[in-house]
Amino acid sequence: MKNIATILTGLMCLGACMTLPTSAEYAARADGYVKDGKLEKAITAYNKALTINPDNLEVYASRGAAHYFMGHFDLAQQDFERALKANPYHADTYTAYGSVLAARGDYKSALTILNMAIDLNPRKPENYFSRAGVYFMLQDYSKAIADYNTVLQMAPARDVINARGATYLRMGNKELAEQDFKAAKEGDFPDTLSVYSQIK
Repeated sequence: MKNIATILTGLMCLGACMTLPTSAEYAARADGYVKDGKLEKAITAYNKALTINPDNLEVYASRGAAHYFMGHFDLAQQDFERALKANPYHADTYTAYGSVLAARGDYKSALTILNMAIDLNPRKPENYFSRAGVYFMLQDYSKAIADYNTVLQMAPARDVINARGATYLRMGNKELAEQDFKAAKEGDFPDTLSVYSQIK
């Protein structure tokens, strides 16, 4: 009987001594799920993080990015707006928010938001890459080329070179387009500018 009491006391102590996961721990777990492509699990973990700490603004931005990757643009927009309302100086969140607006076809608003991101962080190539895509959709190809050139000076990558090539093609300049497509295929560049950098 003494043994059972000792075991139960030990188990109770073990249960009491174990700490529950914190908001930050759930957020870190969710970030890992996003990187692994497990977006549903990521959303669940972000939701748990926000249940524990609804003021964790980084989680809103990160969950917004997960919603964006899933095509849930309304939910992504809500999360980015919540994060920006509390911290209007977070350039990466503006970039992600601008991408959501562009995905929804609201190119003029996206351009305004991306300009704000560039004003806040002019050294981040993803900001220019996103804005170049919006200029492309607005058929303002010369501005798109200028932004792609800026990105390529900062961080050359195949997707950026191919995007510039596609823009040259739209402008009717096959020679420059083919040069870019060839450079992207044969050059020693990373495949993409960034995969996850707009989340944080």
